[in-house]
Amino acid sequence: MILVTGGLGFIGSHTVQALLDTGEECVLLQRRKAEAPAYLAGAKVAMEQADITDLPALLDVGERHKVTGIVHLAGSMPWPPDADRPVEAARRAIGGLLNVVQAAQEWEVKRVGVASTIGVYSGLTGALREDMPLPMASFHLIPTFKKIGELLNEHLAGATGVEVVNYRISATWGPRDPHGALFFAAPELVHAAARGTEPDLSTLAAPPYAEDSIDLCYVKDTARAIALLQLADRLSHRTYNVASGRATSNAEVIAAIRKVVPDARIDLPTGGTDGQTHLDITRLRQDTGYAPAYDPERAAADYLTWLRAGNEL
Repeated sequence: MILVTGGLGFIGSHTVQALLDTGEECVLLQRRKAEAPAYLAGAKVAMEQADITDLPALLDVGERHKVTGIVHLAGSMPWPPDADRPVEAARRAIGGLLNVVQAAQEWEVKRVGVASTIGVYSGLTGALREDMPLPMASFHLIPTFKKIGELLNEHLAGATGVEVVNYRISATWGPRDPHGALFFAAPELVHAAARGTEPDLSTLAAPPYAEDSIDLCYVKDTARAIALLQLADRLSHRTYNVASGRATSNAEVIAAIRKVVPDARIDLPTGGTDGQTHLDITRLRQDTGYAPAYDPERAAADYLTWLRAGNEL
């Protein structure tokens, strides 16, 4: 039985489905009390309420379930920031990660997968490989704490004997995305096309252009990659890029959306940089057999179908 922290979140909910598709049973751990959603009706899923920063409550989950693996997708970072108690917020964030690894050790779990981010590569360009030296500086607290987490995970894996695996997850889009245009434009472009409105991209750090590109991975591919990493008999590394393995531009996303919604009002100006930075997924392919199933056209069509069915417009 696989414990998934943040199991009802954006990536977490899809990862649970990917694990269930393989025949695994899952325990969904949520900080707030929640009922199993309709899409999990009849599934081999147990719901548990516990805060990972509360070690006794977390360990108690293992008294009720035989946990054989952990996928840690709940945020081990002080997000959103607590301006009034920044030190306490940082202590809780790091403590939550430590508690998850301690629980794994006490439950004799073989493997713990921990969500990291493409943001750890900020400042680097080209094909980004897991063995590249990372810049010490970070543009945002999320990659800052993910870098800290990766260093801690390396130490804890060696000290505890638990296999701790980092997932450097690329820009992910798709159904149940709560963020919108937080770091990249694609989710809001799709939502605007489904609404029949112009996109609101004011939340981005800088105005987007048609040529701007990023390694954009559809959430169902992201989830399947995480499930494959969790269930693989043997992994050769402790860090894996979870991504599409290619750079996708805003222009490609717009063209894909217009295959479904020809009159979508989602034009972006030209004038950006046509960079081809992406995450190299050689490790992921070799150790799990993963290959992305969703190109931009298939992803946009699937996302729009989901939105047009009345979901979260």
